Amino acid sequence: MNIGSIKQNDNGIYMGRISTLAVAMTIALRAVNSPNPKAPRFEVHALGPNRNWVQVGALFELHSNNTGEAFLNGRIDDPSLAAPLQVSCFRQDDGSYNVVWSRPTRRR
Repeated sequence: MNIGSIKQNDNGIYMGRISTLAVAMTIALRAVNSPNPKAPRFEVHALGPNRNWVQVGALFELHSNNTGEAFLNGRIDDPSLAAPLQVSCFRQDDGSYNVVWSRPTRRR
């Protein structure tokens, strides 16, 4: 289910909005520069009620097993949320990302 989108603004910052029945937040992505290959690609920051940015998650770059296409995957969490949002971000032809939510499946 598509719950938002992220676009690069004129300053080169990826910004967007996530909206569900219980959540409405403006988000920004900050690139993580790390030599560690297991480090996230982006930190996710949300605009708080006092107009301050708060880190609420991280996105890791993964690749599809079928197509090899890169996408971002991670979760957004905050004490105000009932449960973390598991999200994937898929790059579009115009360079923006669609944010897709999925309920985690339990392992057997």
